[in-house]
Amino acid sequence: MHYEVALCILTGDIVWINGPYECGVWVDIEIFRNVLLSELEPNKRVEADDGYIGEAPVYVKCPMSFTNHQETEYMQQRVQNNKRFKNWECLKVVWRYDIASHGSAFRCIAIIMQISINNREKLFECGY
Repeated sequence: MHYEVALCILTGDIVWINGPYECGVWVDIEIFRNVLLSELEPNKRVEADDGYIGEAPVYVKCPMSFTNHQETEYMQQRVQNNKRFKNWECLKVVWRYDIASHGSAFRCIAIIMQISINNREKLFECGY
């Protein structure tokens, strides 16, 4: 299963979760266009990987975008690289339980992660 997760660049807070989506049926940019794009405030963009380049530079800042400054690539890679979800063993292996419970498990993990963030366990350090 596939989920979309958005983090606040400034605070590291989890600000949006959507899914589950079947792998291979939905690609990231389609989910963005159908769900998250309408949630963006005017003149706001998201930082994402190059799977979203079709919406750059107006709605997405991604590494291959011509508007991406080389000096900001390191910070951008750190923001995109949210390994904490992958640290959970149940998300690394094939899900062997009722598929409906997968979404609940993912959201529980997100809640635990947000509690960690609230307790000052940073996902990443931000220079501003």
